[in-house]
Amino acid sequence: MHELASRLVGPVLEPGDPGFDEEVAGFNLAIRHRPQLVVGAVSTDDVLAAVRYAAAHGLPVRVLATGHGDHVPVADGLLLTTRRMDAVAVDPATRVATLAAGARWGDVIAAAAPHGLAPITGSSATVGAVGYLLGGGLGPLARSHGFSSDHLLGATVVTADGVVDASPDGDAELYWALRGGKGGFGVVTEVRVRLASIPELYAGSLLFDAAHVEPVLRGWIDWTATAPDDVTTSMLLVRFPDLELLPPHLRGRFLAMLRFARPGSAADGAALAAPLRSLAPVELDALGPMPLADVAQIHADPVDPGPSWGWGRLLEPIDQRFASALLGQFHATSPLPLLGVELRHLGGATAVDVEEGSAVGGRGAAFALHALGAPDPALFDEVLPRAIGGFAEALRPWLAAQTTIHFMPHIPTGDDYRTAWSPEAFERLAAVRDRVDPTGLFPYGAR
Repeated sequence: MHELASRLVGPVLEPGDPGFDEEVAGFNLAIRHRPQLVVGAVSTDDVLAAVRYAAAHGLPVRVLATGHGDHVPVADGLLLTTRRMDAVAVDPATRVATLAAGARWGDVIAAAAPHGLAPITGSSATVGAVGYLLGGGLGPLARSHGFSSDHLLGATVVTADGVVDASPDGDAELYWALRGGKGGFGVVTEVRVRLASIPELYAGSLLFDAAHVEPVLRGWIDWTATAPDDVTTSMLLVRFPDLELLPPHLRGRFLAMLRFARPGSAADGAALAAPLRSLAPVELDALGPMPLADVAQIHADPVDPGPSWGWGRLLEPIDQRFASALLGQFHATSPLPLLGVELRHLGGATAVDVEEGSAVGGRGAAFALHALGAPDPALFDEVLPRAIGGFAEALRPWLAAQTTIHFMPHIPTGDDYRTAWSPEAFERLAAVRDRVDPTGLFPYGAR
């Protein structure tokens, strides 16, 4: 037994131990971690003991919750897994949810919905809430409620020096950094999040056949120019492989999926969605009144782990020239090895920073773009990076200079990290990291 095990409640595993491979596996199966040591934390006390051990033995510390945001394989040091720390508590009187480090958005949605409340969640219910919040987060209610990190009220953080309260009344500068600054500060073991009161929600998606993809994309782009600030929409162009694991109506088809979400009555939502429904014949209409507990159905993201490769950027305002450039690159018979291209309409509340300020990058962007590669790991190292180079070049006139940390290439470089924040925010984040982690115990790519 490893000497650290006697200090912890959770497991301590080394390579070769039974259960090691399962413990270090994340949602993206293309990223394979091989740390020197993995600790399955069950409490802040476990995290504190592990961090102290790592500091004493010169081991860098990294954190794995669900692994949705994995970009770089961990090949050394101590890896903390937090999936056992999944407690969620909702106080309906104060509209505050307290989430442990490993809680998933689905847990939070389920706990809040019976009270008529909702977290400003990501699009997937299986994503870890804490890691998502630390990067900002652009979910299906982004235009009406802003970045998800705008609703972060405070956090408990294990730093190199011990346990810290990052909040307006505690370490306010660390609190600023955690609202979009992502990593390299310590281990966040708990967060407090403000919930939204959403008595009614009109949301879902419209599915269009390949023959109508172009008019739907062009019509949606025009519609976004005057879209109300409380309506959040996105467009997914997707080319499904012909595989038996998919529903028969999707196999081998090129489709457009238009997602829509508006807090408010069904009558008002239907009136606002009417121009989108009329863009072309709708093959599948899944748009209507939606219980808060079903919000993950808006995007219908995959729920099972698998290999994935993605590339993302934020965009300046787009127009019909952009539509032509995009459709020239990605269409039903395109040779590009892409599974899908998603566009999310931003603006509205995402453009307005919180009163006390936050580190999140990309508030001035008009859209977010994410390209999803074919899920074949043989393509990840060379074929997809080469293909995405030409794709990006075709869209260069609309690429924003600044992005946000969740819209990064598959394996980001130092320059990629710098584009995720303004130069001023990047330097301020570096100063916070230098103060709370002067020895570099918690390595991070932006450091």
